[in-house]
Amino acid sequence: PKGFSLLEVVIVVAIIGILATLAYPSLEGYLQRAKQSEIKTNLAAIHTAEKLYHTSNGSYTDDFAALGVGIADDAIYSYGIMATASTFTATATANLDDDATEDTWNINQGDDQSWEYCNPKD
Repeated sequence: PKGFSLLEVVIVVAIIGILATLAYPSLEGYLQRAKQSEIKTNLAAIHTAEKLYHTSNGSYTDDFAALGVGIADDAIYSYGIMATASTFTATATANLDDDATEDTWNINQGDDQSWEYCNPKD
């Protein structure tokens, strides 16, 4: 007789289900890190534009248009800038994992272009 018995098919489906259950948490982490690459690119662009603007104008700005930085309409994160004459902080926020805590990233006028990830649950 050719083919598979019902028991064999049920066992294979059960094994696939168990493997999928084990793999899903890892997949979720990879997806979040992929989405976070948007932040690193955009915050680095804002940092560079703010430095250039400060060199030309002697102060920082919170105006994306003045910086020449365009954030895509379909961006995952929301971006904002708070600026004074001598400092700026650019912030990106989103809720990637549908919990009560938003993922927030900041970058400021420091020369190291480092960003700070602010998520109290991590």
